[in-house]
Amino acid sequence: MRPAPIERPSVETTVAEDQGTGPGRPPGAPRGARAGVVRLLRLPGGRARRTAAWCAMVPLALVSVVVLCRAADIDGITPIPQLLAFLPWLLVPAALGLLLGTAARWPLGCGWALAAAAATGWFIQPYDGGTPPEPHGPVLARLRMMTANLEFGQARDGLLTALRRERPDLVAVQECDTECAQALDSAAVRAAYPYRSVALGDTAAAGSAILSRHPLTRAEGVRGTLRMPGAVVRIAGQRLRIQVAHPMPPMPGQLDVWGTELGRLRAYAAGRGEEPTLIAGDFNATQDHAAFRAVLDTGLRDSARATGISRTPSWPSATAPVLGAQIDHVLASRALRPRTARFLELPHTDHRALLVELDLYGPQG
Repeated sequence: MRPAPIERPSVETTVAEDQGTGPGRPPGAPRGARAGVVRLLRLPGGRARRTAAWCAMVPLALVSVVVLCRAADIDGITPIPQLLAFLPWLLVPAALGLLLGTAARWPLGCGWALAAAAATGWFIQPYDGGTPPEPHGPVLARLRMMTANLEFGQARDGLLTALRRERPDLVAVQECDTECAQALDSAAVRAAYPYRSVALGDTAAAGSAILSRHPLTRAEGVRGTLRMPGAVVRIAGQRLRIQVAHPMPPMPGQLDVWGTELGRLRAYAAGRGEEPTLIAGDFNATQDHAAFRAVLDTGLRDSARATGISRTPSWPSATAPVLGAQIDHVLASRALRPRTARFLELPHTDHRALLVELDLYGPQG
């Protein structure tokens, strides 16, 4: 018997199959470039890989929302402001997303993770918006400014030790209770700091104080839930405005209060005129919060940023300097140039104190 002839596909059939219209492809299936896009967007097959892809979406979505709010210059709603305070640490969930995306063999997820990490890395850079130009003219004085949050007054002994050791010229104290005020009124402290403005509140967290070695006149402070006194100090014949910062923290249900009080600090900064000004204290905000950047944008220089330690955490002290957020700041106007800045450990408080050395310049030439 003769073998049956082998049937060869016609040219038309081959072309039809290549174009996705032949019998080998289901009706309505994507074709060509469109098929490539579908494969890219589609979750990987296999139960384990698909589960890994879904798990990757969770941290990547979280990072993306926070970074988008940072890029849009908004603080958003809970938990966005709380997460913005720890923005550099968003690299961890971005890396987790990349690891899970790689395990799932999901190209889109890997690309998403890399983009999220790159955007986070971009915003980790120190914020320079609103930084005033370098001052010119004669240097009238060199002074040291310290700010310290005592956590309900518990760190008053540590503060007194730091004052004796560091001998700052100006001190901004937050969370100063009645016992704290009594300690600051001792003969030894009075001799070192004869000028002061103390504003006690209804709770241990509400009180604040300004101590000075130089003549001080009380000035109207910034209104807030916690006391934020102001003063005018005269140094080398030059008036220097001092304002304590201690807005409410961005707690769930209190974001409007936090934003409003930071807005009042911004209004104070914007209305300061040409007078040399220092705003120091616990801002409960970092450079990644839009409300804090708005204060800087009035033409103030963050002393920590100016001295190269803009990402050094000041809170919580239990995990700093490894983990935390920098929420304690000394902001200086153009006539003040920070020379050095360092954070100090104080026992019995969840904040680190900040000590800054600045040059006070005379009228700009």
